[in-house]
Amino acid sequence: MADTGDNRRYIFLDPDGTGSGQGWVFLIVAAPTGVVYQVQGGGVGCVPFEQEGYLIPVFGRDLDDALKEIFVGELKGQGAGRLVWPEGLLDRLRTAAAFHVYGSANQEDPFPAPLSLDESRLSEVDEAWVPVVTPDGPGVLVWENSD
Repeated sequence: MADTGDNRRYIFLDPDGTGSGQGWVFLIVAAPTGVVYQVQGGGVGCVPFEQEGYLIPVFGRDLDDALKEIFVGELKGQGAGRLVWPEGLLDRLRTAAAFHVYGSANQEDPFPAPLSLDESRLSEVDEAWVPVVTPDGPGVLVWENSD
């Protein structure tokens, strides 16, 4: 294999589907860490996504239910590839992405930090891949793709 000069490490989240049915959600905060997280998204389109940064697990039961209602239910697993979001559906996505997470780099803050949908990056939104704004900058919410 040729040396590409890329010394980053690549981690594929849920490579064998063993997270199936568990309702997992992770936040990847963009940062120059040398670690790139990859996930399959886009519904039946099986789109590969990746983000360099650090991973924060979001804990709780059935965390991805509201996201699945949008992407599997409303959009029927077809992905969202450059969808023009109707206001009602966009409001649901804003709510579904509004997790509170522990793990901000701001160690002065003992409370979970709120996330918000990064509406400047709506064209990137797809199943299992939702850009968000974190207290530490841009990030992305990822969860198990439906296919």
